[in-house]
Amino acid sequence: MLEIRGVSKLFSGIPAVDDVTFSARAGEVTGYLGPNGSGKSTTMKMITGLMEMTSGEILFEGQPIQRDLIAYKQRMGYVPEEPHLYSHLTGLEYLSMVALLRDLPVKPAAEKIDGLLRLFSLHGDRHAPISAYSKGMRQKILLAAALLHNPDLLLLDEPFSGLDVGSALVLRSLIRELAARGKVILFSSHELETVERISSRIVILHRGKIVADDSIERLRALMELPTLEGIFSLLAVEQNTEAVSREIADLIRA
Repeated sequence: MLEIRGVSKLFSGIPAVDDVTFSARAGEVTGYLGPNGSGKSTTMKMITGLMEMTSGEILFEGQPIQRDLIAYKQRMGYVPEEPHLYSHLTGLEYLSMVALLRDLPVKPAAEKIDGLLRLFSLHGDRHAPISAYSKGMRQKILLAAALLHNPDLLLLDEPFSGLDVGSALVLRSLIRELAARGKVILFSSHELETVERISSRIVILHRGKIVADDSIERLRALMELPTLEGIFSLLAVEQNTEAVSREIADLIRA
Protein backbone atom coordinates (compact mmCIF):
# COMPACT_ATOMS: atom_id res chain seq x y z
CA MET A 1 0.00 0.00 0.00
CA LEU A 2 1.08 3.56 -0.75
CA GLU A 3 0.27 6.06 2.01
CA ILE A 4 0.48 9.84 1.81
CA ARG A 5 0.22 11.36 5.29
CA GLY A 6 -0.21 15.09 5.83
CA VAL A 7 2.02 15.99 2.88
CA SER A 8 2.54 19.66 2.04
CA LYS A 9 4.75 21.46 -0.45
CA LEU A 10 5.39 25.21 -0.29
CA PHE A 11 6.88 27.34 -3.03
CA SER A 12 8.01 30.77 -1.75
CA GLY A 13 5.78 30.21 1.27
CA ILE A 14 2.69 29.46 -0.85
CA PRO A 15 1.22 25.94 -0.54
CA ALA A 16 0.97 24.02 -3.82
CA VAL A 17 -0.02 20.89 -1.88
CA ASP A 18 -1.64 21.46 1.49
CA ASP A 19 -1.83 18.71 4.14
CA VAL A 20 -2.77 15.95 1.68
CA THR A 21 -3.61 12.53 3.09
CA PHE A 22 -4.81 9.49 1.14
CA SER A 23 -3.79 5.92 0.32
CA ALA A 24 -3.60 3.71 -2.75
CA ARG A 25 -4.02 -0.01 -2.13
CA ALA A 26 -2.65 -3.03 -3.93
CA GLY A 27 -5.17 -4.57 -6.30
CA GLU A 28 -6.98 -1.27 -6.84
CA VAL A 29 -6.73 1.57 -9.34
CA THR A 30 -6.73 4.94 -7.58
CA GLY A 31 -7.62 7.91 -9.78
CA TYR A 32 -6.07 11.24 -8.75
CA LEU A 33 -7.98 14.19 -10.19
CA GLY A 34 -7.90 17.96 -10.06
CA PRO A 35 -7.93 21.06 -12.28
CA ASN A 36 -4.70 22.39 -13.75
CA GLY A 37 -2.63 23.94 -10.98
CA SER A 38 -4.33 21.93 -8.24
CA GLY A 39 -1.10 20.20 -7.18
CA LYS A 40 -1.51 16.78 -8.84
CA SER A 41 1.83 16.67 -10.64
CA THR A 42 3.60 18.16 -7.60
CA THR A 43 2.17 15.33 -5.50
CA MET A 44 3.29 12.77 -8.08
CA LYS A 45 6.83 14.16 -8.10
CA MET A 46 6.99 13.94 -4.30
CA ILE A 47 5.74 10.34 -4.40
CA THR A 48 8.46 9.46 -6.93
CA GLY A 49 11.10 11.06 -4.74
CA LEU A 50 11.98 13.61 -7.43
CA MET A 51 10.81 16.49 -5.22
CA GLU A 52 11.23 16.91 -1.48
CA MET A 53 8.23 17.48 0.76
CA THR A 54 7.99 20.57 2.94
CA SER A 55 6.25 18.45 5.57
CA GLY A 56 4.47 15.13 5.94
CA GLU A 57 5.38 11.54 5.20
CA ILE A 58 5.07 9.11 2.29
CA LEU A 59 5.17 5.37 3.00
CA PHE A 60 5.24 2.31 0.77
CA GLU A 61 4.35 -1.00 2.41
CA GLY A 62 4.65 0.69 5.79
CA GLN A 63 8.15 2.12 5.29
CA PRO A 64 8.98 5.81 4.68
CA ILE A 65 10.25 6.07 1.11
CA GLN A 66 13.13 8.32 2.18
CA ARG A 67 14.56 5.55 4.38
CA ASP A 68 15.93 3.78 1.29
CA LEU A 69 14.98 5.83 -1.76
CA ILE A 70 17.02 3.74 -4.21
CA ALA A 71 15.36 0.48 -3.12
CA TYR A 72 11.95 2.17 -3.34
CA LYS A 73 12.60 3.46 -6.86
CA GLN A 74 13.60 -0.04 -7.94
CA ARG A 75 10.04 -1.12 -7.19
CA MET A 76 8.37 1.88 -8.82
CA GLY A 77 7.42 2.62 -12.42
CA TYR A 78 6.67 6.22 -13.40
CA VAL A 79 5.19 7.85 -16.48
CA PRO A 80 5.59 11.64 -16.13
CA GLU A 81 3.19 14.23 -17.51
CA GLU A 82 5.93 15.75 -19.66
CA PRO A 83 7.98 13.22 -21.64
CA HIS A 84 11.73 13.70 -21.21
CA LEU A 85 13.40 11.33 -23.62
CA TYR A 86 16.82 11.20 -25.28
CA SER A 87 15.48 11.96 -28.73
CA HIS A 88 18.76 11.09 -30.53
CA LEU A 89 18.39 7.48 -29.39
CA THR A 90 16.20 4.95 -31.15
CA GLY A 91 13.29 3.40 -29.28
CA LEU A 92 15.26 0.15 -28.92
CA GLU A 93 18.34 1.99 -27.68
CA TYR A 94 16.36 3.97 -25.13
CA LEU A 95 14.70 0.89 -23.62
CA SER A 96 18.03 -0.95 -23.63
CA MET A 97 19.56 1.97 -21.73
CA VAL A 98 16.73 1.84 -19.17
CA ALA A 99 17.29 -1.90 -18.71
CA LEU A 100 21.02 -1.30 -18.22
CA LEU A 101 20.42 1.47 -15.68
CA ARG A 102 18.05 -0.82 -13.78
CA ASP A 103 20.66 -3.57 -13.86
CA LEU A 104 18.31 -6.06 -15.49
CA PRO A 105 19.77 -9.34 -16.82
CA VAL A 106 20.79 -8.71 -20.44
CA LYS A 107 19.15 -11.57 -22.33
CA PRO A 108 15.77 -11.61 -20.50
CA ALA A 109 15.64 -7.80 -20.74
CA ALA A 110 16.30 -7.91 -24.50
CA GLU A 111 13.50 -10.45 -24.95
CA LYS A 112 11.13 -8.36 -22.85
CA ILE A 113 12.01 -5.18 -24.79
CA ASP A 114 11.38 -6.95 -28.09
CA GLY A 115 8.00 -8.16 -26.81
CA LEU A 116 6.97 -4.74 -25.50
CA LEU A 117 7.93 -3.06 -28.78
CA ARG A 118 5.79 -5.58 -30.67
CA LEU A 119 2.80 -5.33 -28.33
CA PHE A 120 2.93 -1.53 -28.35
CA SER A 121 3.12 -1.57 -32.19
CA LEU A 122 6.58 0.03 -32.19
CA HIS A 123 8.66 -2.88 -33.46
CA GLY A 124 8.76 -1.60 -37.04
CA ASP A 125 10.15 1.74 -35.81
CA ARG A 126 12.54 0.34 -33.21
CA HIS A 127 15.60 1.55 -35.12
CA ALA A 128 14.20 5.03 -35.87
CA PRO A 129 15.32 7.94 -33.65
CA ILE A 130 12.80 9.00 -31.04
CA SER A 131 12.95 12.52 -32.56
CA ALA A 132 11.01 11.05 -35.51
CA TYR A 133 8.32 9.51 -33.28
CA SER A 134 4.83 10.94 -32.94
CA LYS A 135 3.59 12.04 -29.51
CA GLY A 136 1.69 8.80 -29.11
CA MET A 137 4.74 6.70 -30.01
CA ARG A 138 6.83 8.58 -27.44
CA GLN A 139 4.15 7.95 -24.85
CA LYS A 140 4.28 4.23 -25.56
CA ILE A 141 8.07 4.26 -25.12
CA LEU A 142 7.56 5.91 -21.72
CA LEU A 143 5.00 3.26 -20.78
CA ALA A 144 7.28 0.43 -21.88
CA ALA A 145 10.17 1.92 -19.88
CA ALA A 146 7.97 2.20 -16.78
CA LEU A 147 6.86 -1.44 -17.06
CA LEU A 148 10.16 -3.03 -18.09
CA HIS A 149 11.25 -4.03 -14.56
CA ASN A 150 7.82 -5.30 -13.46
CA PRO A 151 7.25 -2.63 -10.77
CA ASP A 152 5.08 -3.17 -7.70
CA LEU A 153 3.98 0.49 -7.74
CA LEU A 154 2.93 2.25 -10.94
CA LEU A 155 2.54 6.05 -11.02
CA LEU A 156 0.89 7.34 -14.19
CA ASP A 157 0.60 11.10 -14.79
CA GLU A 158 -1.63 11.67 -17.85
CA PRO A 159 -0.69 8.25 -19.34
CA PHE A 160 -3.22 8.50 -22.21
CA SER A 161 -1.69 11.68 -23.64
CA GLY A 162 -1.29 11.40 -27.42
CA LEU A 163 -2.50 7.80 -27.68
CA ASP A 164 -4.84 6.81 -30.50
CA VAL A 165 -8.14 5.14 -29.66
CA GLY A 166 -6.83 1.59 -30.07
CA SER A 167 -3.75 2.17 -27.93
CA ALA A 168 -5.83 3.95 -25.27
CA LEU A 169 -8.17 0.95 -25.07
CA VAL A 170 -5.19 -1.39 -24.67
CA LEU A 171 -3.76 0.80 -21.89
CA ARG A 172 -7.12 0.99 -20.14
CA SER A 173 -7.35 -2.80 -20.12
CA LEU A 174 -3.69 -3.12 -19.11
CA ILE A 175 -4.15 -0.89 -16.05
CA ARG A 176 -7.05 -3.03 -14.90
CA GLU A 177 -5.06 -6.23 -15.53
CA LEU A 178 -2.03 -5.01 -13.57
CA ALA A 179 -4.23 -4.00 -10.65
CA ALA A 180 -5.88 -7.41 -10.70
CA ARG A 181 -2.40 -8.90 -10.39
CA GLY A 182 -1.84 -7.06 -7.12
CA LYS A 183 0.03 -3.92 -8.16
CA VAL A 184 -0.52 -0.51 -6.58
CA ILE A 185 -1.64 1.90 -9.29
CA LEU A 186 -2.09 5.65 -8.90
CA PHE A 187 -2.93 7.58 -12.02
CA SER A 188 -3.89 11.10 -12.90
CA SER A 189 -5.83 11.98 -16.03
CA HIS A 190 -8.06 14.70 -17.45
CA GLU A 191 -10.08 12.02 -19.27
CA LEU A 192 -12.86 11.65 -16.72
CA GLU A 193 -14.69 8.93 -18.64
CA THR A 194 -11.56 6.76 -18.59
CA VAL A 195 -10.98 7.45 -14.88
CA GLU A 196 -14.57 6.52 -14.16
CA ARG A 197 -14.33 3.26 -16.10
CA ILE A 198 -11.16 1.88 -14.53
CA SER A 199 -10.77 3.41 -11.06
CA SER A 200 -11.69 1.59 -7.87
CA ARG A 201 -11.27 4.79 -5.87
CA ILE A 202 -11.19 8.50 -6.64
CA VAL A 203 -9.20 11.24 -4.91
CA ILE A 204 -10.04 14.81 -5.99
CA LEU A 205 -7.63 17.67 -5.30
CA HIS A 206 -8.63 21.34 -5.44
CA ARG A 207 -6.29 24.23 -4.67
CA GLY A 208 -3.86 21.81 -3.07
CA LYS A 209 -6.41 20.22 -0.71
CA ILE A 210 -8.31 16.93 -0.86
CA VAL A 211 -12.02 17.58 -1.45
CA ALA A 212 -13.08 13.95 -2.06
CA ASP A 213 -11.66 10.50 -1.35
CA ASP A 214 -14.00 7.56 -1.88
CA SER A 215 -15.26 4.98 -4.34
CA ILE A 216 -17.15 6.36 -7.33
CA GLU A 217 -20.26 4.48 -6.22
CA ARG A 218 -20.27 6.12 -2.78
CA LEU A 219 -19.54 9.55 -4.22
CA ARG A 220 -22.45 9.17 -6.63
CA ALA A 221 -24.76 8.13 -3.81
CA LEU A 222 -23.61 10.78 -1.33
CA MET A 223 -23.74 13.64 -3.84
CA GLU A 224 -26.77 12.34 -5.75
CA LEU A 225 -24.96 12.81 -9.05
CA PRO A 226 -24.90 10.12 -11.76
CA THR A 227 -21.44 10.75 -13.26
CA LEU A 228 -17.88 11.50 -12.23
CA GLU A 229 -18.01 14.56 -14.50
CA GLY A 230 -20.86 15.98 -12.45
CA ILE A 231 -19.06 15.26 -9.16
CA PHE A 232 -15.82 16.80 -10.44
CA SER A 233 -17.62 19.89 -11.75
CA LEU A 234 -19.31 20.47 -8.40
CA LEU A 235 -16.22 19.93 -6.25
CA ALA A 236 -13.34 21.26 -8.33
CA VAL A 237 -14.58 23.53 -11.12
CA GLU A 238 -15.22 27.11 -10.06
CA GLN A 239 -16.53 28.38 -13.39
CA ASN A 240 -20.07 28.07 -14.68
CA THR A 241 -18.95 26.12 -17.73
CA GLU A 242 -22.19 26.56 -19.68
CA ALA A 243 -22.20 30.32 -19.08
CA VAL A 244 -18.56 30.64 -20.15
CA SER A 245 -19.18 28.60 -23.32
CA ARG A 246 -22.15 30.82 -24.22
CA GLU A 247 -20.05 33.96 -23.73
CA ILE A 248 -17.29 32.58 -25.98
CA ALA A 249 -19.81 31.65 -28.67
CA ASP A 250 -21.45 35.09 -28.43
CA LEU A 251 -18.06 36.81 -28.61
CA ILE A 252 -16.89 35.04 -31.77
CA ARG A 253 -20.27 35.65 -33.42
CA ALA A 254 -20.17 39.41 -32.69
